[in-house]
Amino acid sequence: MSAPVRPAARFTAVVPSADHRPGVEARAVCDRLARLLQEHSAAPGDIVHLTEFTGVAALEARDELGYALAELLGPHRPARTTVISDTLPVGARFALAVRLDPGGGRALPAGLREATDGTVFLPTVLPLDPRGDIAHPGDFPRQYAHCLRTADRLLRGAGLSLDHAVTTYDYSTPATRRAYPLCAGPRRELLGGAGVFPGAGGILMSRLHAPGILVALDVTASRHPLTAVNPGWQRYDTLTYSPGVRAGRTLHMSGFAALDMDTQQALHAGDPAAQTAEIYRAVRTVIEAAGGGPEHLVHTQEFLCPPAFAPADPLAASRAGALGPGAHPAVTTAGCAALLRREFLVEVFPTAVLPDPADLPEGGT
Repeated sequence: MSAPVRPAARFTAVVPSADHRPGVEARAVCDRLARLLQEHSAAPGDIVHLTEFTGVAALEARDELGYALAELLGPHRPARTTVISDTLPVGARFALAVRLDPGGGRALPAGLREATDGTVFLPTVLPLDPRGDIAHPGDFPRQYAHCLRTADRLLRGAGLSLDHAVTTYDYSTPATRRAYPLCAGPRRELLGGAGVFPGAGGILMSRLHAPGILVALDVTASRHPLTAVNPGWQRYDTLTYSPGVRAGRTLHMSGFAALDMDTQQALHAGDPAAQTAEIYRAVRTVIEAAGGGPEHLVHTQEFLCPPAFAPADPLAASRAGALGPGAHPAVTTAGCAALLRREFLVEVFPTAVLPDPADLPEGGT
């Protein structure tokens, strides 16, 4: 029998593209997920958060994945987020990433779910009005603000608010890249009310969930008091996000790209392997500033631009070299159309679970 999954551990289920019939492929990825659950001594009811990656080629077939997941999950309803991805590994059109929690945590209103560590997951927030129509057509910053206000309303239904947000990961398209800086206004107005801005990341996909949707937002919150974690990078003093947010033992982090934190210069242009190593050195620095080490990194979501994406994982050596031999995070990979700065080829969303103080040597921190 496999060892139990570590707290907050995740893994990915991906199927090859041998059969592109949507129903067949959707059932195959769910069958793979069921086998992985069995290997990890887990059950569908242990899934507290499920991310569905749908390739743009399968966007019109998303219902097929929903049917297959409903069959697998039965009455259990984890929080579900959806990422529309330009590319997925091994040519797949669907992929899944899950967070396991014994007993599946606690169901909250409106599709939210709370893990036993106090982390609260929201379903993907889209700029839709109460009738399901697109809110603020053609207006990127107003759609962004609409998503934030919707997330706040959902959290208030669970006794929380955006003041409890630990990460906000947004997805937009290259067509709105010029307008993207305008989201700083609503972020500054609506986030950080308790003194801590959440971690954040921004990814550009060629398409989103439906025509007219200019941004999709994934928000995670926590019931624990929040502490910003910054190794001393002054660039974050004026931004509406933090490099890391500690809530309980979980360290939620911003998306990282290959950036000089002092000069804000993009590094290693055209070299995805070197960018990956630079990113994971920064991730390691944030974890160490929070009192942990690279061995406490449990999951990384990697987004790769086309020059960096390959059928195999060409970046694994760079990741391992930067983190060291003690780190074994679960890694989920998806291809994107672009990143917010044209020089970036790789962006990583990391999560760590820090050591229990009782496990530290006497006098340790």
